Amino acid sequence: MSAICLYFQVHQPYRIKKYRVFDIGNDHNYFDSPDGSRLSNKDVLQKVARKSYLPTNQVILELLKKHPEFKVAYSLSGVVMEQLEEYAPDALASFQELVATGRVELLSETYYHSLSYIFSKDEFKAQVKLHSQMIKRLFKKIPKVFRNTELIYKNELGQDLEAMGYEGILAEGADHVLEWRSPNFIYKPVGTQNIGLMLKNYRLSDDIAFRFSNPGWTEFPLTAPKFARWVSAFNGSGDIINLFMDYETFGEHQWEDTGIFEFLRHLPQELLRHRDNYFVTPSQALKKLPKVAELNFPNFVSWADVERDISAWLGNSMQDDAAAKLYALESAVLKSRDQKLISDWRRLTTSDHFYYMCTKWFSDGDVHKYFNPYDSPYEAFIAYANVLQDVKLRLEKLHKTK
Repeated sequence: MSAICLYFQVHQPYRIKKYRVFDIGNDHNYFDSPDGSRLSNKDVLQKVARKSYLPTNQVILELLKKHPEFKVAYSLSGVVMEQLEEYAPDALASFQELVATGRVELLSETYYHSLSYIFSKDEFKAQVKLHSQMIKRLFKKIPKVFRNTELIYKNELGQDLEAMGYEGILAEGADHVLEWRSPNFIYKPVGTQNIGLMLKNYRLSDDIAFRFSNPGWTEFPLTAPKFARWVSAFNGSGDIINLFMDYETFGEHQWEDTGIFEFLRHLPQELLRHRDNYFVTPSQALKKLPKVAELNFPNFVSWADVERDISAWLGNSMQDDAAAKLYALESAVLKSRDQKLISDWRRLTTSDHFYYMCTKWFSDGDVHKYFNPYDSPYEAFIAYANVLQDVKLRLEKLHKTK
């Protein structure tokens, strides 16, 4: 028998405006352009809600009502929940309606969708706590399964999450880690006792997320019956198929006219035609299925681009310089107890800012550039560096007034 776990990442950052050197010391509004020179964060969020979140949530709700066996999981970043609450309360309400069915699981992550685990475990734990508090306030749930930013994972994270009380963690089923093994089982992180490791089947997931509308793909067009046959072919050679992808896959990355919504609408019934297929949430999978072996992730792995490492966010001189200067400010910012300054600094930890500075060529990761507000990575770096300089001036001013 094969369990099927559908998990979707829901995230939109607070994008930094074109913050100029002349703004340093004069303008502390980093995240929106009042002159309308580019789409505001509100505009982007409302566009994504209209094209993706609302119609996809409606399809998911229909499927939950039609198929009692159907289940799904989401991870909503703290910053997207903030924006939904402020800019698209109808979309937030639609997520709440899904969760109220009892067959939708919410996962834990860092509130600011940050790289904090790499740079500061204290800040990482603080952001995880903030995220859990937000989930409890908006959805009355306490997540027990963790999904780190961009599925970034290595052994030490699994150990730390077990100590924090989590039951499981999601990660990328990277070939260079798995070698001859299959992603279609649950594993045990190195150095842990009880926590489970669920791995993305990236080939099947990316068939939907990246290749669905590509007419040059040899399997185009992708239909629900065809995809269900591919999934069902693993029966007898795996315990679980983990289909993990960005929620913006539906309606944004793959537009409505590609047929993506009809594909989703018919997928559960086609999967359930095979009597051995069934749906699970991550928590249910971890309780039901055995951990078949210990799996070693000595280095960071992510779900981004073909290398499946962290080089999309860190590695070039701009990214490394920006990250070093950002986290060098951590202690002083938190000690300031200035809540606006702390909030601004934490919004700057969001991984997207570093992604926009990436200079390497992407393959399947190109879809993540869709919402990039900058014309070049150098423009992204300049705006970010200018903002950091303004944060330093604000700290200096606070210090002088005390």
